[in-house]
Amino acid sequence: MSILICGSLAFDTIMVFPDRFERHILPEKIHKLNVAFLVPEMRREFGGCAGNIAWNLKLLEESPLIMAACGQDFAPYAQHLDRHGISREHILAIENAYTAQAFITTDLTDNQITAFHPGAMNDAHRNRIEQAGNVQLGIVAPDGREGMIAHAKAFHAAGIPFVFDPGQGMPMFDGAELLQFIEWADYVAVNDYEAEMLQQRVGIPLAELAQKVRALIVTRGEAGSEIFTATECIAIPCAEAAQVIDPTGCGDAYRAGLLYGISHHWHWEQTGKLASLMGAIKIEHRGGQNHHPTFTDIVHRYETAFAETFPGKLSAS
Repeated sequence: MSILICGSLAFDTIMVFPDRFERHILPEKIHKLNVAFLVPEMRREFGGCAGNIAWNLKLLEESPLIMAACGQDFAPYAQHLDRHGISREHILAIENAYTAQAFITTDLTDNQITAFHPGAMNDAHRNRIEQAGNVQLGIVAPDGREGMIAHAKAFHAAGIPFVFDPGQGMPMFDGAELLQFIEWADYVAVNDYEAEMLQQRVGIPLAELAQKVRALIVTRGEAGSEIFTATECIAIPCAEAAQVIDPTGCGDAYRAGLLYGISHHWHWEQTGKLASLMGAIKIEHRGGQNHHPTFTDIVHRYETAFAETFPGKLSAS
């Protein structure tokens, strides 16, 4: 089954300030802030929601299709995708623009100062769903505002089931617009903070919103996740991670597990467990695309974590 991932591609430049911001920012001078932080540690990661989701689906031996826009500086990312066999067929190159980029400075207490440049992401609406051909499942993840609207509308018009994942893009939309997304979508995925914001924006509680889709999924970090259907709320346990290194991209890894389970017609409990496991595997590594378990590794960890056979594939044992 072809899974089309509409969302952002981005470079994440992550810098570490070996002190605390609070020691260098004077509260009484914040109205004319002029401060510089020396950051001896820096790394650049491949990121963006579409890239991260595709990475995790590839680990699950799927052939994901990314639909996104990139800029003139995309060559290193393109080479990375090519090395790992992830299709670039539907990635639109925008001349005279940069690929979306996040510049993140973190201090010793994990406070962050982030600057985000959307760049080519603002042209995501120039991609057309119908260009992707034989697609049976999709996701609309955070992207340019017009792109998210256009792709959700096109999925709905084509009768292609899709997940609406507003993420950090939620503030771009008012309540009526968010409700329209939900009316178009078959599934909605949010974290606990986004779930509260969504309810406030649309003025409808989660249980009622769940009646409008096949499932509404809420992730709650170390508390696990919940999958609301029209008839029940399924509690999904948090898969145990060997070590907690970096949460960046964990939500995207979880969504890859969701898409896999949906595409293989798994029960929601099994789908949620795989999604939880993918998030746990990711959190053990820095960056959104630096984990490399084999499919056999994933199967074995699923069976060990949940004491049940991996559905739909041969057991690792």
